Amino acid sequence: MIVALPAETTVLGPELNGVLMTVDEFDAVTEYDEDYRYELIRGVLVVNPIPSEEECDPNEELGHWIRSWRDHHPQGSLLSATLTERYIYLPHSRRRADRVIWVGLNRLPDRKRDVPTIVIEFVSAGRRNWLRDYVEKRDEYLALGVVEYWIINRFQRNMTVFGKIEQGISERTIDAAETYRPDLLPGFELPLAKLLTFADNWGRPNT
Repeated sequence: MIVALPAETTVLGPELNGVLMTVDEFDAVTEYDEDYRYELIRGVLVVNPIPSEEECDPNEELGHWIRSWRDHHPQGSLLSATLTERYIYLPHSRRRADRVIWVGLNRLPDRKRDVPTIVIEFVSAGRRNWLRDYVEKRDEYLALGVVEYWIINRFQRNMTVFGKIEQGISERTIDAAETYRPDLLPGFELPLAKLLTFADNWGRPNT
């Protein structure tokens, strides 16, 4: 059952999953249980555990690759910023993205005003997560002005890239054996199989 947020509540935690909040109430929160992550989806607080190592490690590596491209490629200066675990400021929601990339601003982005150029999600297990990542977030991000939305799926061993075109939404699937070379990051290469090994390693027994 969905209930309204008690007026005296100032600390977010898992016990508040499902309460009603406004975007102003959500944005005003300063204290929360750091063992969980919080989103506001159409006025409802959604609480989930922090991402697993299988999600975090490839995300960290991808950030390293992007920053290396920035530092060593002639066109790397196009990168304005890339950050993990950032909120996407939708009109009535606050989605938390695994990684965001801003390109071509020639300055640090205003986190609440500058829509990320690229948003990246690493898929979690479960059908509910599939619907959320591949349908709900796709529609919301592209409608907001995100140019490309990448979904990296360690379970299906592929990566899906969505974009907005005149005819609607473009979709491209990159298999594990392929290397993705985004036009938005000229000269950058994402070898998917190599990235997925950073998730795979956490499922192997220590020797």
